[in-house]
Amino acid sequence: MTELRVVDVAEEQLDSVWQVRIRSFGPGGDREKWKENARRFVDDRRILGVVDGDELVAAARIWPFEQWWGGRRVPMGGVAGVVVAPEYRGRGVGSLLMRGVLQRCVEKGYPLTGLYPATTVLYRHLGYEFAGSRYKFSFQAADLRTLGGRGTAVRRAGVADADRFLELASKAHEDRRSNGPLIWPRSEIESWLEDEDMFAYVAEDGFVVYNWSDGALSVDELIAGSEETARALWATVGSGSSIAKTVHAYCPPYDPIHLLAEHEAEGDTRINHWMLRLIDAPAALAGRGYPDGAVLEVDLRIDDPELPANTGDWHLSITGGGAELKPAEPSADALRVGPRGLAALYAGTPAAVLRGAGLITGGVGLDPTLDLAFGGPAPYMLDYF
Repeated sequence: MTELRVVDVAEEQLDSVWQVRIRSFGPGGDREKWKENARRFVDDRRILGVVDGDELVAAARIWPFEQWWGGRRVPMGGVAGVVVAPEYRGRGVGSLLMRGVLQRCVEKGYPLTGLYPATTVLYRHLGYEFAGSRYKFSFQAADLRTLGGRGTAVRRAGVADADRFLELASKAHEDRRSNGPLIWPRSEIESWLEDEDMFAYVAEDGFVVYNWSDGALSVDELIAGSEETARALWATVGSGSSIAKTVHAYCPPYDPIHLLAEHEAEGDTRINHWMLRLIDAPAALAGRGYPDGAVLEVDLRIDDPELPANTGDWHLSITGGGAELKPAEPSADALRVGPRGLAALYAGTPAAVLRGAGLITGGVGLDPTLDLAFGGPAPYMLDYF
């Protein structure tokens, strides 16, 4: 290694990124389709690489997401496609790349960043921590078919319904005070609705998107604002029971379907864990929603080696469903936390668990109030990126 450095990936380097991707993830996918998608990241400076001299040896992309926290939308840089050439692994290349990603998230103004880890060691070293899960449940299609909802009008959806989908999802997540689900760019939603392999239906207060998957049906997202709409949309999916015996569904563990379906989801439920990191602590804490009755005044000492702007003495004030983090004088009674502990606290991990892992110290007596302020529905994502 002679001149390792982080660079913005240029369009002419995409073939090199593809080659490293193949060596990292194995064969699969369509090269030209992947490059077409990757060009959008190039144009917006959201794909970074590491080069050794003129040779590209690692790369990563950043998705421009928003994420629901406490029923409010917070911008989040979704890190994906992190690849390092096999001959450069174990030499600090991944860390160099991810430090570049963190700085680019700062430049782009994302208060948060999240990812699905292939390994936890690298990402924990850089301040990420587990925040939530992606759940895949399997139901009997025939069971869903009988859920009813025949009085609810359901029609096929198209590209013109993209804004309606966003409105319905937003209302549902605000009402549920959701933690974790993503808001994809509108262009991506339109592309899904154009895809002939995706089936989308919409009702007055809900929608469903699903597809065929290895002889079964797979629900990517189902939003319903009422029991009748939930029954109608799930029954629409289940109407394929003469061909598909099983319906796989990505949904939270507390989704109403678990109470509506007569039979319990099958025992092979799949769970993928994802990680979170705060990029801009004041903005992330101010952007999040909190229970209306939560009142918290706490001095914080944040130690963030990778992002010094987060490091320092702060005072966190939570009231009326909102929060403010302001610089403060040092306090001997401060709650001390690093980036991993801060991410896990943000995601609602109980304070006692964080203390048991050594991720927070100090702030004696604050645990019940911290749990009230940051607690809520279990964080989840529907999407893998």
